[in-house]
Amino acid sequence: MKKLVMFLLVIGFIAILAACGSGASSSSSSSKDSSHKGWPKQMTLVELPNPDDPNAGNVTQPELRNYLSKKLGIPVNEYQSSGGYAPGIEAISSGKLDVMVASPQSFFQANKEAGVDLLARPKSSPAYYSVFITKKDNKEINTINDLKGKSFAFVDPNSSSGYLYPKGTLVQKLKLNPDLVEKSGYFFKNVTFSRSHPNSVEGVVMGDYDGATVAKSVLDGMIKSGTIKKDDIKIIGRTDTIPDATYIIRKNLPSSFKKAVRNAFVSFHNATYFKAVQNNPKGGFIATKQNYYDPALKMLKSIHAIKEGEAK
Repeated sequence: MKKLVMFLLVIGFIAILAACGSGASSSSSSSKDSSHKGWPKQMTLVELPNPDDPNAGNVTQPELRNYLSKKLGIPVNEYQSSGGYAPGIEAISSGKLDVMVASPQSFFQANKEAGVDLLARPKSSPAYYSVFITKKDNKEINTINDLKGKSFAFVDPNSSSGYLYPKGTLVQKLKLNPDLVEKSGYFFKNVTFSRSHPNSVEGVVMGDYDGATVAKSVLDGMIKSGTIKKDDIKIIGRTDTIPDATYIIRKNLPSSFKKAVRNAFVSFHNATYFKAVQNNPKGGFIATKQNYYDPALKMLKSIHAIKEGEAK
């Protein structure tokens, strides 16, 4: 059933892009200028909502696509995917999509399937990491070592902050077998995927789970909003800092076009947009170096999320 749902998501997602007349695979020039040779007639961009930022607004604010269209001289179609990264990777592989937001793992998968370059990412973002939590009054659990034999909740198998990095922390610090971490009775008494960071936090507060791992930003947001009290939760560990998601672009597009898109992102300044999307009117984008995700590669390999030879 899960495979069928994902298949339908992918097919539906690609159908939407095709119906919108994406010019991603077109080799026609958008300008008589030879420097624009091979540029697509239009660009298609897919956004994903950030579940780790409770303050983030609508990621498809019109200001960005309008600016990109003006700077590039071609129409820019912008959509939001509710099906996660997989439909976007499939669409970028088929040439129906030009630019998308990617996490470390989805970047490596997209690079393997289609070949992509890192493009641009938010600048001046706060340190992004996950914390291991338990109830404040739980006297048995004070470190991640104490989670042995307890019930535990991850968020989602595709979440960097809710699963991949926390699992990597457990594997590396406690020398656990990455293929057995989720198996009941190996380290944890049982493991649950709560499907959202707030679900994990509330599950710990209600006593449904002895422990859980959540993005620190989500925990802080829930405390600030009054959803939970600071004294409800005890932090017993944290992950390494997690690289931000970044925009990626199809590698087989002309170099001049990729450079123009990157420059357009970096030169974009709009207080309304950044207040809504980054919760910071002075926010912006910076060019992403091509080795930006290299530190994540070691961690992903340690939990067998990426096999040797998969990352280019």
